[in-house]
Amino acid sequence: MKSPIIFSFFSGCGFLDLGFERASFNIEFVNENHIPFLEAYKYSRTQLRIKPPKYGYDSTSIESFLSGDSRIYLQKLVNNAKSKVNLVGFVGGPPCPDFSIGGKNKGQYGDNGKLTKVYVDIIIENQPDFFVFENVKGLWRTRSHRQFYENLKHKLSNYGYVLTDRLTNCIEFGVPQNRDRIIMFGIKKTLISRLNHQQSLYDAFKWDKYIKYDKNEVLNRFLWPSTDVYEEDSFRSMPENLNGLHQLTVQYWFKKNNVEHHPNAHHFFKPRAGLIRFQTVAEGDDSKKSYKRLHRWRYSPTAAYGNNEVHLHPYKSRRLSVAEALAIQSLPPEFSLPESMSLSNMFKTIGNGVPYLASLGIANTVRDFLESIK
Repeated sequence: MKSPIIFSFFSGCGFLDLGFERASFNIEFVNENHIPFLEAYKYSRTQLRIKPPKYGYDSTSIESFLSGDSRIYLQKLVNNAKSKVNLVGFVGGPPCPDFSIGGKNKGQYGDNGKLTKVYVDIIIENQPDFFVFENVKGLWRTRSHRQFYENLKHKLSNYGYVLTDRLTNCIEFGVPQNRDRIIMFGIKKTLISRLNHQQSLYDAFKWDKYIKYDKNEVLNRFLWPSTDVYEEDSFRSMPENLNGLHQLTVQYWFKKNNVEHHPNAHHFFKPRAGLIRFQTVAEGDDSKKSYKRLHRWRYSPTAAYGNNEVHLHPYKSRRLSVAEALAIQSLPPEFSLPESMSLSNMFKTIGNGVPYLASLGIANTVRDFLESIK
């Protein structure tokens, strides 16, 4: 099978795309409306020596692709990609604050929530062979949002797509983070005519093939360390009962990514006040909305660094650095963000991104399925 061509939307600085790139997909069109994120995307690909997308980087508002010249432009690019005898796919995770349980909760009527429908409309209009959709669990779990989500699925089905979705926790793929996301995969009905009529797409699409850890076992049944007295620059040996789960800990990833010598090691917020509070939160106390201190020998809560949510270093009197946040998102150590980028934009794009190992697992699953029906 020739490498499928990917059109990426809401690309951020490219965590989701990196998984697809490493799984032998060709990212040939990148759309990100926020210029600092798009510049970081370009920078990271230069650092990783990944070739630029054939159809370029685009900062157009995604809504513009439904009308006027931008609509015609995107259609031409998609048709050109299809003419290469490659499968063509769309991937994207529309902004999620309006569906997040801890966010604005405006749903489909919020400024960001509206973009979810726009992404679906662009899929329907351009008819890629397959697509991947990612969003927060609130879209799937909250009753009012779930109805909106089901309506979108019904619309996609009516326009020729067969769908399968799964509420996925990124820790299942080896990410040191408790982060739930709803992932939906869709493919044109005409491409799966060979599937046995008794077999559903859910059965054929092996969601669990690249899952390494049982979520319930890891999160609910395993005895993780709770809290310990905070001591700056302290040493605390790994609990003996961690066994093979040590790869899900913050400390493992800090060491793996050599965060102290990473290009973004010194990029962290340095507040004028609050040092006393930094020194009084126990190691592992992440029970509050803000000022969560991570435990070195445990996984991190969801990497959300906006809306005044402060995550503290396990054994230093400061907030996490960009290098440490990238490690918690399971990025390879060679991935970095440009020095010129503001701290706010660095942490925002990190928090928005799909953890790399989860992206890679999903991309490998998509690739294997496409190869099975070729």
